[in-house]
Amino acid sequence: MTTTQDSTTKEQPWHASFPAPRTTEPQVVKREDLLAMFKSGNRRAGRDFLLVDVRRNDHEGGTIHSSLNLPAQSLYHSLPTLYTLATSTGVPLVIFYCGSCGGRGPRAAGWFADYIEDQTATKPSDTSSTVQSAILQGGVKGWVAGGEEYIKYMDGFEKGVWEKTTTT
Repeated sequence: MTTTQDSTTKEQPWHASFPAPRTTEPQVVKREDLLAMFKSGNRRAGRDFLLVDVRRNDHEGGTIHSSLNLPAQSLYHSLPTLYTLATSTGVPLVIFYCGSCGGRGPRAAGWFADYIEDQTATKPSDTSSTVQSAILQGGVKGWVAGGEEYIKYMDGFEKGVWEKTTTT
């Protein structure tokens, strides 16, 4: 006997199997401020800040220079490793972004902020309070929309992908 799926059954969003972040309004880094970090030479990616691109299926067209790609869909279980990486290397700021930072980026930054808070609560003498979680305002789309001075700080930039995105 063949069964059909009830048409009223809706597919759950990818994040439904994870807890909602307690931190719902993470710290925001403006694209201008991140660009200034790249240009100044005083703050280096991987040492003074860590960029995390949480896109998965839409990870195309390039990524902001020096970003790690940790898709939001699998990030939650990697939070302890990301935390250890940031604290053991002394990286004070982890900046998350997705396409536009309207969903995955804030969720990822919220989860990480919650994890930092939980570690601080259980280990008050830990240096974890020196690590902060933030989102990049506007995400990678906002970064590209900033124009040529932003685009030159992208790895694997594919102009054709972004032309399609802006015309649809």
